[in-house]
Amino acid sequence: MAETVLLTGVSGFIAKHVAVKFLNAGYDVRGTVRRLDRGEEVRAAVTPHLGDKAGTLGFVQADLESNAGWADAVAGVSAVIHTASPFPIAQPKDPSVLIRPAVEGTERVLNAAAAAGVERIVLTSSTVAVLNESKPDALQDESDWCDVTLPTTTPYAKSKTLAEKAAWDLAKAKGLKLTTINPGLVLGPPLDEHYGSSLGLVERLLKGKDPMLPGFGFPTVDVRDVAEMHLRALQRPGTAGKRYLSAAGTLAMVEMGRILKATYPTRRIATREAPAFLIRLLSLFDPQIKAILPKIGHLEHVSNARAVKEMEMEFIAPKAALLASADWLVKHGKAWA
Repeated sequence: MAETVLLTGVSGFIAKHVAVKFLNAGYDVRGTVRRLDRGEEVRAAVTPHLGDKAGTLGFVQADLESNAGWADAVAGVSAVIHTASPFPIAQPKDPSVLIRPAVEGTERVLNAAAAAGVERIVLTSSTVAVLNESKPDALQDESDWCDVTLPTTTPYAKSKTLAEKAAWDLAKAKGLKLTTINPGLVLGPPLDEHYGSSLGLVERLLKGKDPMLPGFGFPTVDVRDVAEMHLRALQRPGTAGKRYLSAAGTLAMVEMGRILKATYPTRRIATREAPAFLIRLLSLFDPQIKAILPKIGHLEHVSNARAVKEMEMEFIAPKAALLASADWLVKHGKAWA
């Protein structure tokens, strides 16, 4: 009889790819959705990518902000893959809008797992929970943590950092075997048109929304590699108790623009870097621009050495991940100005 894993937030961009990986590896997947009618949407996206020996996909209703449904969700599963977390299109004025559901939701899921005797947890965190702004341009690794006390730390970064720390605290208190996967900017092809804000940056570049681009860059990774790391984390007991950065390399915004422009030469895609003084000026009027001010002039770098060594990951190149995103968006009519 196949093992069943609980996959929270199964309708998400990353989670649908995670579902495909686990199903094709022979696991049965029980996915949580806030509304059961989302289940058939997920099934339609996932099914075309499944092999003949795939496990079965089922759904259960559960919300990170409510206790209802979680006991049933974890009943009889061998592991929990916790991907569900609020992801903002824009940074909220009130940080608690993101922080509270992220932290309390993580605690709710892990407490339910512990109460049901489920020890094995794989949690989707982020590189933002690793990157410390006091070390700009430095190569950072799993031993680093975001400093949530800095005034420049975004609400999203605080939510991911505090949620991951809450998970580690609970794992220690409850004896859970926790692994976290910390992806950078997740690129690559979605499985359907419900991909949230994950590919918003690529859409924006393709639509030529900006005449120039800010001078910073961040770690990137293909969604297919992120999903593979979740599977390998569960299948390798030695990953328990560890964080794993999921990134193939760093892409600067200007580099992204130039790659896309070379592939789509007729589009009005920005390829020039905006002067820092202009970004500072615009930040006086735009809070979203103000949020990126600390990053201007810096490239964020993280090490994927642990994932390469312990999970034997061979990452898809950042350029290939970017172009896979763009190709999907263009073919599906999502990138017209």
